[in-house]
This record gives sequence, structure tokens and C-alpha cells, in this order.
Amino acid sequence: MHGPSSLDRKLLRDLWHFRGQVVAIAVVIGAGVGMYVMAKGMLDSLYETRAAYYERYRFADLFAPAKRAPESLLATIHALPGVKAAASRVRAGVLLDVPGMAAPVTGLLLSAPERRGARINDVHLLRGRLPDPRQPEEVTVVEGFASAHQLALGDRISAVINGRKRSLTVVGHALAPEFIYALPPGDLVPDDKRFGVLWMGRKALAQAYELDGAFNEVVLLISRGANQTTVIEAVDRLLEPYGGTGAYGRDRQMSDQFLSNEMKQLDTMSKILPPVFLLVAAFLLNVVTSRLIETEREQIGLLKAFGYADGRVAQHYLKFAAAIVLLGLLIGGVLGAWLGRGIAALYMQYFKFPFLLFRATPDIYAQAVLVSLAAGSLGTISSVRKAARLSPAVAMQPLAPPDYSHTAGGRKQKLLRRWLDQPSRMILRHIRRWPSRAALTVLGIGLAMGLMIGTSFSIDAMNYMIDVSFNRIDRQDMTVSFVEPRGPAALDAVTQLPGVMAAEPFRVVSARLVNGWLSRRDSIIGLLDGSDLSRTVDAGLRPVRLPAHGLVLSDKLAELLQLRVGEKLRVEVLDGKRPVREVEVSKVVTSFMGTPAYMRLDALNRLLGEGPRLNGAYLAVDESKMAALYRQLKNTPAVAGVSMQNAAQQAFDQAMDESLGTFTFFNALFAALICVGVVYNAARVSLSERARELASLRVLGFTRGEVSFILLGETGVLVAMALPLGALLGYALAATLAASLDTELFRIPLVIAPATFGFAALVVTGAAIASGLLVRRRIDRLDLVAVLKTRD
Repeated sequence: MHGPSSLDRKLLRDLWHFRGQVVAIAVVIGAGVGMYVMAKGMLDSLYETRAAYYERYRFADLFAPAKRAPESLLATIHALPGVKAAASRVRAGVLLDVPGMAAPVTGLLLSAPERRGARINDVHLLRGRLPDPRQPEEVTVVEGFASAHQLALGDRISAVINGRKRSLTVVGHALAPEFIYALPPGDLVPDDKRFGVLWMGRKALAQAYELDGAFNEVVLLISRGANQTTVIEAVDRLLEPYGGTGAYGRDRQMSDQFLSNEMKQLDTMSKILPPVFLLVAAFLLNVVTSRLIETEREQIGLLKAFGYADGRVAQHYLKFAAAIVLLGLLIGGVLGAWLGRGIAALYMQYFKFPFLLFRATPDIYAQAVLVSLAAGSLGTISSVRKAARLSPAVAMQPLAPPDYSHTAGGRKQKLLRRWLDQPSRMILRHIRRWPSRAALTVLGIGLAMGLMIGTSFSIDAMNYMIDVSFNRIDRQDMTVSFVEPRGPAALDAVTQLPGVMAAEPFRVVSARLVNGWLSRRDSIIGLLDGSDLSRTVDAGLRPVRLPAHGLVLSDKLAELLQLRVGEKLRVEVLDGKRPVREVEVSKVVTSFMGTPAYMRLDALNRLLGEGPRLNGAYLAVDESKMAALYRQLKNTPAVAGVSMQNAAQQAFDQAMDESLGTFTFFNALFAALICVGVVYNAARVSLSERARELASLRVLGFTRGEVSFILLGETGVLVAMALPLGALLGYALAATLAASLDTELFRIPLVIAPATFGFAALVVTGAAIASGLLVRRRIDRLDLVAVLKTRD
């Protein structure tokens, strides 16, 4: 009686014999599992951390800015249906002069909670304390800014607060849920050196901005089940007489918006990329198990002849596939946990949580196990079914040798003989004899190459975005923002500053854009006609002149509002006299970041019913006089903020290199491993199948080089056929990822540089060469006598 140990010992021998392919397939499975565990685990960790952070520090659900509202209004707002809690505060933009920093730094001043455990938007103190309300010069600063400038407790910084330069003392370092992703105004990535948040005592800050007994922003928590839109409309009605610019929900708060966008990208990656890896793994399992069963037909017949049931035989080969899958799961689990911890550390550089721990829950690993086993079953079930159905008599009969007699004949045969030598003809005949197998190999290599292109294109897309955004659209060296809208004389004053070679004014106005039931709260940017420092461009990146009348929408904003050129929308201005106008969409322009809307500056001022006014200016600056310009700006009371284009681009480049570059590196590495796995498996399977044929050729006088050429030449032909398919699949995957990552914050253009295609082709070719060298060693070591003794 034969026990299961006999088959188990055979299983171990098979795994060792196919160890190269086993490891290659396990690495492919591990790459897919590792990516899934990392992305899904990181996504769940971010969800849990964000939810706990928001709840513990009572992050507001709604934000409602105003110009100056009386404190007595707060009770009325609090009494609105659906409002759970409301708190008022003072908020102001300032210019900071930080020791050791030549350039002025943009800051945001907020009134500090009067005590720890504030009902809404509390802060997380890391060290020190909140400002003493009786000490008007004390501030608590956000931790990232303090670290970037090495500000210790007791250090002093200067700030221009409502036209007066004051010296402030740092008494604490803190974090806050509304500044998880702390952005300088107008930028898209955090820069702790150029932007800081400071909390000051409410009384001192209110007195500085003449807001005693008043506030300029209210934050609210809404009751569970309350209609957010209804609450926003009610709050807007109350704040409208006091310069309210429109309440907005947490989903429109900049920090939460960027964090949510990152989480969406992680979710997309976890859904799209791991299945591709596992699909390739299923293909490789199919190739290996098919070959194993074909070569063991006689053994299968003997097993059944000695009493092993069909189910036991099928179970044996399923165990073979399961062992490979389990090895891949082990690799993927360890890899995913390691990558997850690394990504968590990377995220902590940009998303300022008190802590962020990567944690992949058991259900994530369970999902990975189930999906991987499903992929393994998909790859092996057809081959195992054949093994189970084989009768002993049929299994013990050798397969008929391949018939090459009809693979090419007549005129084609003559042409082949004329143009190709004998080894080359043998290669082509073998491919034609097994077209399905060749097609599957080409598909596997193409998928591997496509995965590499699809995961690498984001670098090309980001480089293109940076070039368009910073060199084609925003071409200024510096942007200066004023505390309040000012007249044309302010532009003349800016032009006279040291080193300013050119200055162009701009105006920014908050407005609600309405098209039927669709509405958006956005800003309208007013620019000079023919503005050169900040331009609008069309899909061909050609500059677009702003029309004398009408609104110019970015392509994403037009899509969200479902508007086309020539159609009208209602513009409800939320500043000044708050006019409401029907305005025509004159043009749609290209924008990869945000959802801007544009008007000619004079047309925007007419819409507002005001004379010439501006919020700031774009400057072209002589770099040799930058130091003098910095000194002048730090002492200019009317300036609320300064943004340097080069610094913003460098911060963006660094963020993309560190975050996106890390993801792309690992994705490309995994794709390269798949390339090696697919090509190596194809070459090894071909060698196993043709060992007797190649040995016979050696006996007939063919050299080792000729025999190697016959085998490896077939792999080379299949790789050459796979390259254009891989390029096509890579483009399709890139298009899918670009479409899935299309958000209000970013649009990823479908741009793939020729170098990306070339590099992917080079990796595939390199994998083929490396695999060929490994297989060539086996060819050289063929035992001709042993191979020729095997039954055919």
C-alpha cells in the first residue's frame, strides 16, 4: 500500500528540478502580493490614522470665511439646524523674517485655542505650550516649519502684521489636523522652509487686525445625518452681510483634499497593478505545469496503474502549483511589510501626522492569499484536468513526434532554403509547429514589458507637467501678493523695487460658478490681455489671448460643470458688492493642476463694478539684485506673501523624486523581474522539450554554437515579436492609469518618452540575453548518452 509520502517525495524532487522556474514564478507572485499588501495596508493605515486624528482633535466639517463678522453672530450660527458646534477665530496671512533665511517667508497666523481640548480644530502640542493670552508677542509654530528653521523654544522671528513689523517669541511646537499637508499659497507641495503656520493669542491677533469683538472665520461641526449643503446655505446667508466668501466642506479644505487625492491614487494602484502581476504569474504556472505533466505522462500512467485515483494525481500537481504560490506569498508578505514601513516613513515627510504606522491587517493578507491561489488555479487547472483524465494505457504511450512536413512547402520552402540556413529554418518551423505556445510566450513577454512601461510613464508625465506648468504657463520669477486689493499705483511701486525688470498685475476673486444644478466654488484669476509672465495655453501649448468679454475655463473645470465654448453660466461673486452675472464661456484652456478660471483683468473689474484693482503682481527679477529685493519686501507693509517660482519648482521636483520616484523604482524593478521570469521560463521549457532533439543534432555533427543558436534563436524571435506588443500594452496600461488618476488637483497627461519605450525594450532584451547565457550553460552540459537513452 502506497502512502502519501511517496507522492510528497516526488513533489519535492519536482520542485528542486524546476527550482529556477519555481523561484522566478514565486518572485513574480511576490511582487504582485507585495505591491497589494503595501498599497492596501498603507491605504487602510491612512484611513484609520486620519479618522482617529480628526476625531480626537475635532477637525471641522465646515469652514466659513468672512471679512468682519460680530462675535454675537456665533450664537445664531450655532443654533442653526444641523450644527453640532461652532467656533470663531481670526486668520491672517503674514510675511515672516526668519533668522538665517534671506528670502521672506509666507506665514499664516491663526488665533490659538484658548485652552487645550478646544471643541473644534484643537492642536497637538509636541513641546512647549500654547501662547499666553496675556503675552501678545508669543506664538506656537507648526512643527515642520520649526524643524526646517531649527527654531527652539524662546527663539524670535519677525512678522509684518497688518503693516507693523513685530518680533515674536516661539513658545511651542505643534501639529494640527487641518495642516497635515501644509501648503504655501498657490503651491502644490509642502515647503516647510517657505511656509509656516503660527498660533497667536486671540486677543492680540484680533487687536492687530481691528477685529475686537469680531471674527473673520467660523469653523463648524455638523450633526450626524445633517445635510451639509443645507447648512452651508444657511451659514452663507448669515455671513453674507459681513463679507462672507462662501462656506465650504472638509472635502474642499486644501490639506484634506491632497490627502484624499493621495489615498485615491493608492487605491487605484492596489486595484490595477497587482492583478497584472498575478495574471503573468498564472501564465507562467500554466507553462511550467503543462510541461511537467507532458514530460511525466509515463509516470502518471504508472501511478494510475498501481492504484492511485485520478483525484490523488490531480492533487499532486495542484500541490506543485500551491507550493510555488505559497513561496510567492511568503516573499510578497515580507516584501509588502518592508515596503509599507518605508512608504510610511516617506509619507511622514509630507503628511504631518503625530504618528503613522504601517499596519497590514490579517484580512489584507487573507485577500492576497485568496487572489494568489485563484491565479494559481487559473494557471494550472486545465493542465491538471488533463492529467486527471489520462488513462494508464494512453499515458504510457509516448507522444507522437512533431510533424514538420507541412509547416512550409512548395514555393515557401524554396524561399526559406534560399534565404535562410538550416538552423534558422528549424527555428521557424518549430514556432509554426506550436503557434499557440509561441503566442502565449509572446503575450507573457509583452505583458512584462507593458507593465514596465505603464508603471514608468508617470515620471515622463510629471516631467511634462512641470515643464508646462513652470515654463509654459507660469513663467514669472516671483509672485507678490498684497494684503488687500489695491489700485494701479501699487503696480508702479512694485516696478520700482530693486531688481524688478517686469511686473504684471493680477486679481483673484472668489466666486460660485453655476450651471443648472452643477456648481463650484472657485477663484477667477484676472490677467492682463497678452500677459507674458503668467499665460493660458491651449491643447497644443500655444498661448491663448484672453477675450475682451467672457470667461476662460480650464479643461477640468469645464468638464466638472459640463460646459462648452459659447454656453453661459451664472457667476456669483463672493467678494465686494457680490454681483451675480450671466457670463459666456469664451474659451477652454489646458491646465494640469487645479481648476482655474480666467478673465481679462479689465473685464473682471467691470464684472465687480469696480475701477482698476489688483491683488498682486507677477515679477521678472534680476537675480543679481535678489538680496536687495528681499530686504525691501520684508519691510513692505502692504505685502502679505511672496512666492518664488524656482523654489516652488525645486520643492515639486524633490517631492516627485522622493515619492513618485520611489514608487516608480519599485514598480520598474518588479516589472524587470517579471521580464526575467517570463523569458527564462520560456527558454528553460523549450530546452526541456527539445533536449533529445538537440542531443541528436550534436551527435549528427552540429556544433554547440549551432545547437545553442537553434534553441536561443527561437527565444530571440519570440522576444522580437513581443517588443511591439509590449509597447502597445504599455501604452494601454498608461492610458488606464492616467484616466483613473484624473482628479481635481492633478491631471496626469498621457505622455511617454521614447526613452521609456527604449529602456523597457532594453530590459527585455537584457533579460533574454541573461536567460540565454544561463540556458547555454545547460546546453553545453547536456549528457548526450543519457538524453538519447530516454524513450521518445
